[in-house]
Amino acid sequence: MALQIGDPAPEILAKDQSGNEVKLSDYKGKKVILYFYPKDDTPGCTAQACNLRDNYDALLDKGYVVLGVSVDDEKSHQKFIKKFDLPFPLLADTDHAIVEAYHVWVEKNMYGRTYMGTARTTFVIDENGVISEIIQKVDTKNHTDQILSKND
Repeated sequence: MALQIGDPAPEILAKDQSGNEVKLSDYKGKKVILYFYPKDDTPGCTAQACNLRDNYDALLDKGYVVLGVSVDDEKSHQKFIKKFDLPFPLLADTDHAIVEAYHVWVEKNMYGRTYMGTARTTFVIDENGVISEIIQKVDTKNHTDQILSKND
């Protein structure tokens, strides 16, 4: 069953690009932007990450923490962060535990071929660990505006 606004955000436990263990509960008392994206260093994912990077100070000023999640591994995340100078952690969900918990591991269709992949989705989680916003139609080039316009 899909998550809804008002639901408690499922706990996550993953390693970031540096191998540090990250839990959502570590951010209790802070607002979290948990964004799921399909693949490191692809055009849409790069546009989205760079938009969040370019507006990172504005997000911090509003009290947000940014966490990116994909099924890529730590090494891939390290390259992506280094190439685009990303200031926030990327979580390696290689076992698909987080994408499954957030119901964003879905059947996709491209050029008539169906396959499983990550649906680009952003969850805004409030200070109490409750989902306050779900953005499913992500505008990769203006994602920060989407977040702030609904949660300001």
